[in-house]
Amino acid sequence: MDTPRGPGRATWVLAGSLLAAALALPAESRNLGQLPAGQVPLQHPLGPQPLRDPHTVPGAGLERTAQDLPLGIWPSVENSHVTTPEEAPFGMKFSKEIEVFNPPLASSASSGPWVHSVFAFTHSWPRKTLFKRDSAVTHRLYGDISRDFQGTSENGVIFQKCAVVSVQSEWPSAHVRLFVNNTRTPTAANLSDLFLLDNITGLTIRESAGNQTSRGFQAFRKKFLQVGDSFSVSYTASLEARDVGSGDILLLPAQLSFQSSSPNRTQLKAPFTITAEEKITVQHHENKLEHSQFTSADGVNEDLALNDQMIDILSSEDPGSMLQALEELEIATLNRADSDLEACRTQISKDIIALLLKNLTSSGQLSPQVERRMGAVFKKQFLLLEKEIQEEYDRKMVALTAECDLETRKKTESQYQREMAAMEEAEEVLKRVSERSAVECSSLLRTLHGLEQEHLRRSLALQQEEDLAKAHRQLAIFQRNELHNIFFTQIKSAIFKGELKPEAAKMLLQDYSKIQESVEELMDFFQASKRYHLSKRFGHREYLVQNIQSSETRMQGLLSTASAQLTLLIQKHERAGYLDEDQMQVLLERAQTEVFSIKQKLDNDLKQEKKKLHQKLIIKRRREMLQKHKEQRREQLSIAEASGAAEDAGQYLGQWRGLMAEHSAALEELQERLDQAALDELRALTLSLSEKATEELRRLQNSGMTQELLKRGVPWLFLQQILEEHSRDLAARAERLEGEERDRGQEGVQSVRQRLKDDALEASTEEQAELRHWEHLIFTKLCSSAFSLSEEELLGMRQEVHGCFAQMDRSLALPKIRARVLLQRFQTAWREAEFLKLDQAMTAPELQPQSKARKPRSKSRSKIDLLKKCTEDKIQLFKEQAPEDLVEKVRGELLRERVQQLEAQEGLFAESLVSLQFQKAARMARTLWAYTALLSIQDLLLEELNSSETLTKSACMQILESHSPELQELERKLEDQLAHQEAAQLQRALDSWQQWAGEGPALLQEPEETDSERHVSAVLQRALSKGQKLLEYHQQSLREEQEDSVVLEDLLENMETDTFVTLYGQELRLASYLSKLTMLPGGTLRRLLTVALPAASQAELLAVLDSVGQKHQDHSVENDGSRVQADLGRRGKHQGWWQALESKLRGELINRGLEKMLWAQKRKESILKKTCPPLRERVIFSGKGSWPHLSLESTDELTPVPVVGAEAVDLLNTGEKLFIFRNPKEPEISLHVPPRKKKKNFLNAKKAAWALGMN
Repeated sequence: MDTPRGPGRATWVLAGSLLAAALALPAESRNLGQLPAGQVPLQHPLGPQPLRDPHTVPGAGLERTAQDLPLGIWPSVENSHVTTPEEAPFGMKFSKEIEVFNPPLASSASSGPWVHSVFAFTHSWPRKTLFKRDSAVTHRLYGDISRDFQGTSENGVIFQKCAVVSVQSEWPSAHVRLFVNNTRTPTAANLSDLFLLDNITGLTIRESAGNQTSRGFQAFRKKFLQVGDSFSVSYTASLEARDVGSGDILLLPAQLSFQSSSPNRTQLKAPFTITAEEKITVQHHENKLEHSQFTSADGVNEDLALNDQMIDILSSEDPGSMLQALEELEIATLNRADSDLEACRTQISKDIIALLLKNLTSSGQLSPQVERRMGAVFKKQFLLLEKEIQEEYDRKMVALTAECDLETRKKTESQYQREMAAMEEAEEVLKRVSERSAVECSSLLRTLHGLEQEHLRRSLALQQEEDLAKAHRQLAIFQRNELHNIFFTQIKSAIFKGELKPEAAKMLLQDYSKIQESVEELMDFFQASKRYHLSKRFGHREYLVQNIQSSETRMQGLLSTASAQLTLLIQKHERAGYLDEDQMQVLLERAQTEVFSIKQKLDNDLKQEKKKLHQKLIIKRRREMLQKHKEQRREQLSIAEASGAAEDAGQYLGQWRGLMAEHSAALEELQERLDQAALDELRALTLSLSEKATEELRRLQNSGMTQELLKRGVPWLFLQQILEEHSRDLAARAERLEGEERDRGQEGVQSVRQRLKDDALEASTEEQAELRHWEHLIFTKLCSSAFSLSEEELLGMRQEVHGCFAQMDRSLALPKIRARVLLQRFQTAWREAEFLKLDQAMTAPELQPQSKARKPRSKSRSKIDLLKKCTEDKIQLFKEQAPEDLVEKVRGELLRERVQQLEAQEGLFAESLVSLQFQKAARMARTLWAYTALLSIQDLLLEELNSSETLTKSACMQILESHSPELQELERKLEDQLAHQEAAQLQRALDSWQQWAGEGPALLQEPEETDSERHVSAVLQRALSKGQKLLEYHQQSLREEQEDSVVLEDLLENMETDTFVTLYGQELRLASYLSKLTMLPGGTLRRLLTVALPAASQAELLAVLDSVGQKHQDHSVENDGSRVQADLGRRGKHQGWWQALESKLRGELINRGLEKMLWAQKRKESILKKTCPPLRERVIFSGKGSWPHLSLESTDELTPVPVVGAEAVDLLNTGEKLFIFRNPKEPEISLHVPPRKKKKNFLNAKKAAWALGMN
């Protein structure tokens, strides 16, 4: 935790590439924990920091060039590395600037990433952070992504100046290390007389072994360093803010000189730069509100930093990279907005749960003690959920980092191999051509390979960005579902403990479902509003960027025209014969010198003035933004406090809706005003300085150069004529450039309007409402298809429906990120197809028959020409714009993916519902199979006992009749229970109808105007306005009736199952008794059961055998006096037909199976012969770039009431028509419960089976 710092203090950070910290690790561990190129470690869940493009402007985030290397994860540490070889391979050198900044937390709250709700905000203080690092880096393969972390000089000596920064103390310090390594290379040699001179101007040095000089340097010496050895020196340095101002730059290079095998001393230089930048950090004080996920402790500071980047973009010295940097800024802002919306959703969900419990307590259905206990449990569960999400986030980030790093290595190595193969193939051709042609072709290949590497880097960065966004989306969906799960679990626990009555719980769940629909509708509005405002913001910003680019183009155009007129003035006099060639050359050199001086002064003035204006704009912008955040936080806190006193959830959500809409509009208005003000000031500054430079050029032409020409005897009239012509040309050029600027401005305005039209708030809200209505019909139909569900299963189904509806929204960032990935992928496919055509065209001439007289030299020349032409065409393809239809293809692909996601969601819910029904049916089917098998074995045993005359027919009838009273008693009890439950359901239906009859018409009762001249029309209008409420009330009543029906069905099924289990036990006893009479061996009985139950497992068969043995013991004890005694002779008598039992039972089962198969085959053929209507199209494309409007036709439409006729009546002779529709018969409302499907009575079936067996 940092302490507040005054405005005059600063932090300083030295930043560079990775090697400083990597040197402290073993060689095998240096590659661990790396992110792909350009990626900085994430610090906040669900707030991904997007990968920066190489064109990102200074100050707009992490800068990357075409030669970036993977950076390692070093918490709270910045790493520096300098490699400055004397010469890169192939004579190429590159300059690289890396900007890395991990801002330290400056909050009095927890430093973890899961802190503070969306209301958390307090005062701030300015801080200065010094960070920036320049270094020269050597690369292999013509600027290719280097496979080494270090470059070497021609004799293998590596020289680095590295720093690791610590910001924990009041004055942040850096541990600086100077490292020299004499690597083992073929050209390496021992070094002697090493002299190291380190620039430490402005630093306070501690713990250094060097000799400090009075000029701000320290020196180190070493006599000898052999090949393979290295040495380093280190020290600690600090810098106070009062020693350096914001924006100041300190250049602190280190120099190394040594003597090697060459006669001259070798010198190496390691540049090192410190740049001061002012940062404003928001400190959060302790807040009584609960912590919320998806909100960082430094959330407001992140918002301010993102907004500051707009000033960085506008004041950039590279206008060509502005739009790319703006796109990256938009992605980062969308990610941040997603995090804010998720935090808002979480806070609202928690407040709604607390509000429902409070309302339940106020109605007397929940005691205050239970409410407090449940509130404490909810709070504990929410905290555990936050911890679980944090751990899951960490796991995902580690996995994604490793996966992206592996993918980067694989694709980079593959690209490297392709480039090497292309170079080797080209070298074979270049051996037989001139040196000039070889140089030209090599240069083209290097350019092509650089473009391919840039394209690969861009693709990898976009892919990683998408992976991160998908991971954050998954975590958001997981959190939403877990919030529902916590609520439903606690409600079930309260019911189980008796703290909450089932009736009160049912009412609570209904209220929760209704409120969740309102919450989802509110979040859809928030999301659509945020999307519209951000689209408007960045559309306006894009217009501003284009505006400043146009101003830059006009400025450069005027300067170029003015400077060209100077040259033209001299050349016209030379052509007219007033100047000789020597005089012309002298004047031209002088003019070019003056022009260069003026332009150089303009560039320097622009750079200095923009730096000053940049700081001024940042301070002004942050001051106003902080003030607006304070005001909005006070209002948000008032809603948070009001939620505790609110009685109606609808009122609470309405307050949120109004407040967020007002805040978004006010914040966007402020942002737009600040952006416009920044543009106006920067543009005024640029135009002022450029006009001043143009005026100086004109003055140079009209006075300085005119005097020189007159001195050389040039006629004044001729000179005056040229000056007037140039003045007219310059005015015309200025007017033409202004016209072009106006035209581009109009195009920008049209682009903004089109963007706002595409992301219109009303259209987006309506589309989402249509989508939810459609899905509501789908899920209602699916839920009504369930035949029986228990209360617990119904509760789980409701929870699953809530989880499905919670992920029907579209995040802000993910669709745009996905669109960029798809566009990049389609462009790559298009470019590769074009490359293939070029390669085929290049190889085609070789397939044609060549003339015998053709010389090898001309053949080589032809090959090199083809290679150059093919390479140039490929380079041109990278510069060309891809076909416009790719954008439409991306839109179509995004639309298709979204529809597939919705259908997959429906399918998963349907699968879970069908699986539940199948499980219940399977359990009943297994019981039926076991029961049927038992009856088959009983019939077989009775038949054998009768045929073998072991028992007489009358004895068999007596056994069956003694079993019949028990069966009749079970049937009577079951019928009584069924009748009781159906009567209870009928009573509930009657009560529901009476409630409907009492409350339904009351919805239409309103004070009427008795003096109205149009009384009938007013009544009809009122009825139509209330029709929707009546329909919703009726639909709710119908849903409740359906739920009661499926719960009743489940209850009745459980009753039947219990009765059936009792019956099954009795049949087991009878089977056991009969097996005892027949003296059936256990092995034979087991084989019979295996034949009767072929699908049963070994454990199930053993359970039945054990049950038969146990029942037989019980039965034998009860009937000990009446049982038939068996002897060894009778056992031998039965041996013959025991063996025939299995084959006989198998034959009977085969015959039954064949009958069932024939019936199933006929049924299948009859179904297949029926014609099925085609599936309705669910998706229509409703215009360019729009999301799908899903068909809202119900899958369970009401049957239309036939209309006999309609007649129009003139009402009260006023000209108003009243149309009266009559039906042939008024519909009847039945109070009777629809009869249940008659199930097969297994008791009667058993009697019939016995009767058939006896006959």
